[in-house]
Amino acid sequence: QVQLVESGGGSVQPGESLRLSCTASGLSISSGCVGWFRQAPGKEREGVAAINTGGSTYYGDYVRGRFTLNRDNAKNTVYLQMNNLKPDDTAIYYCARGRLCADLTGGGWSGRGVSTWGQGTQVTVSS
Repeated sequence: QVQLVESGGGSVQPGESLRLSCTASGLSISSGCVGWFRQAPGKEREGVAAINTGGSTYYGDYVRGRFTLNRDNAKNTVYLQMNNLKPDDTAIYYCARGRLCADLTGGGWSGRGVSTWGQGTQVTVSS
């Protein structure tokens, strides 16, 4: 059984940082493409970041320069380091996997090619 489990969400003030974790079971975290989406109430899901087998990374337009994706193969975990958080970053963040990063980023980060979704972790940024 393939599972992706997220952790690390919480409530922070603007300008602070969080690190989200996505740990895989039933597959190698370095296989295929693993990344993050987010969705706030009443808004469409949007892509955040993705990393492919070779370690190349891709970032959504609104997080580039503030968020960094990295991977620890020994722990079978992908980390999303989120710096300088803003209230607009408030959302549920979902880990996702596809065969290729185009499965995540294609069609404007539609995520239609995602094969496995995590349950999500809440990130709240407010004063």
